[in-house]
Amino acid sequence: MAISPGPFSGRTITELARDLRAGHVTATGLAEQALAAAGSLGPELNAFVTVDAAGAMLAARRADEELAAGTDRGPLHGLPVAVKDLIAVAGLPATMGSRHFARYVPDTDAGCVTRLRRAGAVIVGKTTTHEFAYGPTGDRSANGPSRNPRDPARMSGGSSGGSAAAVAAGIVPLAIGTDTGGSVRIPAALCGIAGFKPAYGVIPADGVFPLSRSYDHVGVLAGGAEDCLIAYRCLGGDPSEEAGGGWLDPSEEAGGGDLGWLDPAGLFDGDPRVTRAVRAAVAAGGEARLPEGFAEEVRETYVAVQSCETAAVHAERLERAPELFEPEVLERLRAAAQVPGWRYVRALEARQRLAEAVEVLFGRHDVLAMPTVPIVAPLVDQRELMLDGRTVAVRPALLALTSPWNVLGLPALTVPAGTVDGLPVGLQLLCRPGGEHRLFTTAARLAPAALR
Repeated sequence: MAISPGPFSGRTITELARDLRAGHVTATGLAEQALAAAGSLGPELNAFVTVDAAGAMLAARRADEELAAGTDRGPLHGLPVAVKDLIAVAGLPATMGSRHFARYVPDTDAGCVTRLRRAGAVIVGKTTTHEFAYGPTGDRSANGPSRNPRDPARMSGGSSGGSAAAVAAGIVPLAIGTDTGGSVRIPAALCGIAGFKPAYGVIPADGVFPLSRSYDHVGVLAGGAEDCLIAYRCLGGDPSEEAGGGWLDPSEEAGGGDLGWLDPAGLFDGDPRVTRAVRAAVAAGGEARLPEGFAEEVRETYVAVQSCETAAVHAERLERAPELFEPEVLERLRAAAQVPGWRYVRALEARQRLAEAVEVLFGRHDVLAMPTVPIVAPLVDQRELMLDGRTVAVRPALLALTSPWNVLGLPALTVPAGTVDGLPVGLQLLCRPGGEHRLFTTAARLAPAALR
């Protein structure tokens, strides 16, 4: 059963910003609402690792004072925001979801947090992450699993599960996460909100604990596409010369070409009901097909690079204190450490071939559309499920349609696209770097109800 909606359910960043400037609300009042919701809803969902009431109220009072004095830092000024526990916030614990960092408190902000503060955002706390972000399920963390607000018996998805749960529950209007194989988009889709992973490197990753440096992206989670766009502009900016007002006008065409429907079966044979629901949301759009062998090569490339880079990050911890890892994460890290270096080198070489194959599709289509995740949210701790009489492993299913775009560093947006069995499904939109405006314009045209 879904939990009761929090104070920011259905409230867009634009609406909150307008009310704040009109004097209908104050930043202090908004912070108090978020903190109260974090205290009442947060524990049921295990959305937060740390709630910083004192810091949030101090920042909110400063935001009110600045507005009163005529200083306006933009659309995030005075709005409550949550930050994934993998990202450094000076003075707050950064556990990475692991007992290895149970007492670690960074003394400097990550680059993306510096930009949040510069934009006037009020950081209310740190959200639960899968241990070291090494899992798409969100249910393996030193502080326990994050849970799905649509049904707390089900996983939020990961690894940015706490951020997704906090937004979907209406505790905050915006949260920051990281995405190495889908860790923003997967939980966003499973929890019924929007999530955006910009092109590789656009939002700075300094101060973010690495999982796989070649694939790590910082992204945003919000109620809808427009809020993701606002946060993206504040955190990373838009490299396109076409950026500006009116991106989300549904009457605007998606670009000079057209929209291509990318058949998810080319990457993973998932739940056909999910595919039908998302295809119905797309309605029009030409067919786009990946070349033969792409799915296998991109999967091998993703696994080889991530495994070797992740094993390198944790080599000393694996040697010195393996017992401090969560058992499933430890098992995966030990397997990753067995991947030979030659596979890593070949995988790096394969990325160019894969990029060229997708570039052919972008020569025909400005935006590609497909489901974000080919299944609905599994139960917490579930590792296999039945689809049409066959057994499907949960982890590869969750990653199948998102991880290829980390390999290639492409911008990717997920927006809600209906439900299956009462559980959310997501529509994923992809583009070339520099074409981000088309993602949001396309989202406006295809899923206007998902814009908030």
